[in-house]
Amino acid sequence: MRRWPPILRSSIARFIGLAFLGQFLVTGGVLLYVQQASQRTVIAAEREAADELRDDLIALYRAGGSDAVRRDVAERFRASRDENVAILLADRHGKALAGNLSAWPATVPERTSWRSINLYRVGRVEPEPIGVVAQPLGDGNRLLTGVVVANSLRLAAIHEEALSIAFAVSLVLTLAMAIILGRILARQVWGIAATAQEVAVGALHHRVETDGSGDAFDRLGQSINAMLERIDSLVSQLRMMTDGLAHDLKSPVTRLMTVIEQASARTQDEGALDALDEVRREAETLQAMLSTALLISRTEAGLGADMLRETDLGRLLADIAEIYGPLAEESGFALTVEAPEEPLLFPVHRELLSQAIANLIENALKYADAGDNILLAAAHLDARTARISASDNGPGIAAGQHEEALRRFGRLDPARGKPGSGLGLSLVRAVARLHHGTVMLQDAGPGLCVTLELRRSG
Repeated sequence: MRRWPPILRSSIARFIGLAFLGQFLVTGGVLLYVQQASQRTVIAAEREAADELRDDLIALYRAGGSDAVRRDVAERFRASRDENVAILLADRHGKALAGNLSAWPATVPERTSWRSINLYRVGRVEPEPIGVVAQPLGDGNRLLTGVVVANSLRLAAIHEEALSIAFAVSLVLTLAMAIILGRILARQVWGIAATAQEVAVGALHHRVETDGSGDAFDRLGQSINAMLERIDSLVSQLRMMTDGLAHDLKSPVTRLMTVIEQASARTQDEGALDALDEVRREAETLQAMLSTALLISRTEAGLGADMLRETDLGRLLADIAEIYGPLAEESGFALTVEAPEEPLLFPVHRELLSQAIANLIENALKYADAGDNILLAAAHLDARTARISASDNGPGIAAGQHEEALRRFGRLDPARGKPGSGLGLSLVRAVARLHHGTVMLQDAGPGLCVTLELRRSG
């Protein structure tokens, strides 16, 4: 199914197609049956009239022979010249003996149960469609009776046109009804999907709207809401525990750094000062880890989502490059920016997004080789999506290790010998989720390209 076009893979589209097909078959079948049944009824009535006329004349033949039939036919046409019938009494050679046909039709056998044919009646200048029946008589003569079916054919044509119009109208109405049903179902599913999307970016307070009808969608919404309540409760407890732990640990670390500073001021021993300086650096690393972990937790919780403001992403990258440019040059790197000349406005949390991009620059400075280029780029994918990327020419990350690199405290083997907490890319992912987006790690050939796709909410 993945080879099919997206419209054919859509469950809603398939539902609309099946609903339309079902209604189409039912409506088309009913209209076709009505048309065929009405046409059969008209033909049966005409055939019955021709058979009755034939039977009357055969009864006369049996009572008085062909002369009696000839006299009756002549009397019929004297009484009503506009009678809508065709009668022919002919000899064995097809020569007319009585009736309103000049000769026996060459295409009509002497024994015919029912046949529609165009014939000229005596006194008519144009042929007429006539349904005829024929039967041989005992004395070698032949008898043909029929009724003119022109009016019934016109009625059938009008009936067929009316049914065609009704069929076309029914197709439009059927398609409209199928689309309406599909939109009703899609709206229900979209509401659930929208809630799931909001929850995925940390808005755990969102719930699926229910109407209390008790139908399948209502029960599904209630079940999802119950699940979200449980998840919200567990996440809130976990967040409170981690935030409390981070706060509780920050105070001892701060006091530790104060004690280190005081100890450094009281001693003149070079060995002791070196040891205290090493301890101070480790304490600063621990403090940075706690601050970053707390920032990630708050970002994943959706704190700051109300601070999204329309920002020129190109200008933002330029400001960051201006701040980190001197540091990159001192480390032997070139830091460049690619962005559209016109303003690329997008709602972002400027401080958090700046921190995420700064983490990417610091990672490139840490793991890439001096002399490489670090490229920051911004682009609009469409009206609702923007892309920011940071790429370098360093060793990169193997494709199988991308997910591990994005996890909290994820430290790959090449990075274990270098300073760091393993939280930089985790913060980048949290910031991307705050902006309803995703983060992707890609091979820059050589090097690593980290891409943030940001999407407008709603």
